[in-house]
Amino acid sequence: MRNLLKSSILFIALLVGTSFYAQDRNLDNYRQPDKNGINVFETAKDTASTFTDVKVRIGGSSTLQYQDLSHENSGAVALKEIGGNFNLATANLDLDVALADGVRMHLRTYLSSRHHPEPYVKGGYFQIDKLDFISEGLLEDFMQYATIKVGHMENNYGDAHFRRSDNSQAIYNPFVGNLIMDAFTTEVGAELYYQRSGFIGMVGFTNGKLNQAVDNPDTGGASFLAKLGYDKQVNDDFRFRLTGSIYNTGAVRNSYLYSADRTGSRYYLVLEGEDASASGNFRSGRYNPNFGNEITAIMFNPFLKYQGLEFFGTIETSKGKRNSETDERTAKQFAGELIYRFGATENFYLGTRYNKVDAEDASGDDIEISRFQLGAGWFMTKNILMKLEYVSQKHDGYNAASIFNDGKFDGLMAEAVISF
Repeated sequence: MRNLLKSSILFIALLVGTSFYAQDRNLDNYRQPDKNGINVFETAKDTASTFTDVKVRIGGSSTLQYQDLSHENSGAVALKEIGGNFNLATANLDLDVALADGVRMHLRTYLSSRHHPEPYVKGGYFQIDKLDFISEGLLEDFMQYATIKVGHMENNYGDAHFRRSDNSQAIYNPFVGNLIMDAFTTEVGAELYYQRSGFIGMVGFTNGKLNQAVDNPDTGGASFLAKLGYDKQVNDDFRFRLTGSIYNTGAVRNSYLYSADRTGSRYYLVLEGEDASASGNFRSGRYNPNFGNEITAIMFNPFLKYQGLEFFGTIETSKGKRNSETDERTAKQFAGELIYRFGATENFYLGTRYNKVDAEDASGDDIEISRFQLGAGWFMTKNILMKLEYVSQKHDGYNAASIFNDGKFDGLMAEAVISF
């Protein structure tokens, strides 16, 4: 309760301070944290500058869900009793600072989350779009199309992470939950982007660690990631985007690609045991293939939008193993979202998503998880979104002793999002 009160006080201070610090302070090459940021992936590349002096933009978000889900399994393992009620309110604090012409910083702090009710820093980065702060005109022909990001930051593997809920920043996600295999990690590294005539290229390296420390120096490693794609607004009505991404780790102490989100999933306590807690068992409803020490993941994402109708897809294959395993295992994920936005400013939408995972589990089982979501949303303003969702998830292929044997859950979720 003390931590929740502390977070509430911080968030109230944030609201009060925003009107003073953030008023009329837009930033260059920046994704807006409201309705205007929907269907934005990599930030735009524009050499036109509005920089005059150091600018600090204070923003944030707050989200609350009402959950009414039921679950069941074969009965081999008793499940936690759950019912309808509100989940813990979550909140983020964002600092975005224009430091120089073409240079800005981003820092996100989770004020309250499912796994950590106390505030802690997610990560941050420097984004460099010009090198004039070193020497005027330095590599300006190259930097006209290039962007450099350096930091302990959310790494750009795939396009699905641009549409996922990041703790309370849920305004970009048309649904309440993220994908079953929620590819998301924050590692120390650097990424180089090149965007020209609709083509997108990115290469990056990280140290492969979620938690940074100088002990156990021999357990370090590196991760390589890259993306190639094409994104074009063909005409006023039609936009087409297609990208392919890779994330590769040859040897690390522990890979967190599918388990790095410490804020927790939206479906609280589904298919969890009798002794489970919301904060301790915070990944309910997700699947982590637990590759451990080696992983290669490839993701393709098509996105098409014609007037108010849009489709976003995910095709993902990942392979890897732990040092204790002889052979690699494989996990595959497929997802398709169909959204129709309507209203004078597309402030209403209806949508559906089907998500399926086929995997060779570490237990030796060949498992299958499928999820169906049906949702609706209303942007009361560009900063306030109300969501309603029906979700149904089934687990197949688990052995008789598993808690997931014949496991399934379904029901309704409602979510209110404020983001600014």
